Amino acid sequence: QVQLVESGGGLVQPGGSLRLSCAASGSIFSINAMAWYRQAPGKQREPVAVITRFGTTNYADSVKGRFTISRDNAKNTVYLQMNSLKPEDTAVYYCNKAPGYSISYWGQGTQVTVSS
Repeated sequence: QVQLVESGGGLVQPGGSLRLSCAASGSIFSINAMAWYRQAPGKQREPVAVITRFGTTNYADSVKGRFTISRDNAKNTVYLQMNSLKPEDTAVYYCNKAPGYSISYWGQGTQVTVSS
């Protein structure tokens, strides 16, 4: 059974930090590159960070140098450390298989709001 549980979101001031976590079912996590996505109000969901099962990472230009994706294979968990947050980072954040894989299920996501 597919399971994705995101957590760690919240309200933070500009310049602040948050660390998101995603617990994924083994059927997804063990064989796929994973990614964090976000969807802002009125916008399409977009990938912001990708990590392969071997630890290679890639980032959207908008978050490069501020966000860091990591994974703990023993815990089937993916993390997103977000620093120097900006109001435009406000969105619901989701984790899932990386772009290019077939995706049929999304978790509930976690809301990140950056505001003073």
